[in-house]
Amino acid sequence: MQLASLLTETRNPASEHIDALPTEQMLRVFNDEDATVAARVAEQIPQIAKAVDAIYERVQKGGRLFYMGAGTSGRLGVLDASECPPTYGVPRDLVVGIIAGGDPALRVSAEGAEDSREQGGIDLMANGFNQSPGQDVLVGIAASGRTPYVLGAMETAQQHGCLTIGLSCVPGSPVETASDIAITPATGAEVITGSTRMKAGTATKLALNMLSTGLMVKLGHVYGNLMTNVQTTNVKLVDRAERIIAAATGVTSHEAASLLKEGGSVRAAIVMQKLGMTREAAEARLAETNQILRKALGE
Repeated sequence: MQLASLLTETRNPASEHIDALPTEQMLRVFNDEDATVAARVAEQIPQIAKAVDAIYERVQKGGRLFYMGAGTSGRLGVLDASECPPTYGVPRDLVVGIIAGGDPALRVSAEGAEDSREQGGIDLMANGFNQSPGQDVLVGIAASGRTPYVLGAMETAQQHGCLTIGLSCVPGSPVETASDIAITPATGAEVITGSTRMKAGTATKLALNMLSTGLMVKLGHVYGNLMTNVQTTNVKLVDRAERIIAAATGVTSHEAASLLKEGGSVRAAIVMQKLGMTREAAEARLAETNQILRKALGE
């Protein structure tokens, strides 16, 4: 594949003289280009929706969601995966982020690690992929759409009968062609030629937000727009949990704090207050409805 011909490697006419601009004008060029990203992602919503539904179907059967990428793409995948447990209370191995070069590459660039197709497959399996045969999902992330490490992992996933989703910013790329479901926001030339941590990185973050958050909503970890399985692991999250209980039930902040302490979790506290139940009865009701709060409340 000729790298110079990639959409993400072309020069952007809007920024050809950016080094000669005053600071404010320079930043306006950045911002004007960033403003185009959401529209490119919006064009991909049908594909993202298809992906969310497919991931949900497999997670319901015991599958897990894996992200794999190199450089910025890998870091964004790890970021998205790492934020799911504290936000939604899911197990740490439900959404797994893997970066070429391993965890040290999160801080120190390991650019050469992306060139090994074989290592992509090795790293995927080393992280426990396909423990529920055929049900795990791999999202291969590569702004350029040609990263060998990602393509190797996608090939391995397909060999095990698992779904592959390709997230790239180059239409017609190998990643798009190799995937069962392709998400391809064509963000175009970067302000700084080839710097895909910019528009392509922003598009990638937006798409990953939709994939993981859409999955969590469908799994029942959200009631209205409230995160009802937030883990109260620090002062900020305790305060958020109390505000969620108050918003969902209409009680005062003091009453919400008491409910949280008595119920032990946001969901149990809300069921206790709304249905006039004890903690034990609320937890049993939630267990019967697979922890989906709306169902537990009979709504």
